[in-house]
Amino acid sequence: MRGPASRNFSARRAKDEKALFSAFAKLNTGAEAARFLRDLATPAELEAFAERWRIAKMLDAGGHSYRDIAAETGASTTTIGRVARFLREEAHQGYRLVLDRLRR
Repeated sequence: MRGPASRNFSARRAKDEKALFSAFAKLNTGAEAARFLRDLATPAELEAFAERWRIAKMLDAGGHSYRDIAAETGASTTTIGRVARFLREEAHQGYRLVLDRLRR
């Protein structure tokens, strides 16, 4: 897809993502987040989110090699590397934001 149709799709996607993020911001508790996510995502998607979150916590704690994490979680080293990259280098720093808030 190229040209105006592609730009319209990209703009629509950005608007939809912003609306989704705003919806998440309205949730007040873990129980509310669970209800929303169970409606929104498939069981496989929730499993993937939970796996990535577990990996992020293990990487943040330190003392675990990628192989150790893979053995414990069943995740691929590619997934572990991606989480590590987002934890360390990517501009959003979403993992870092939540990990730091949970420490408070």
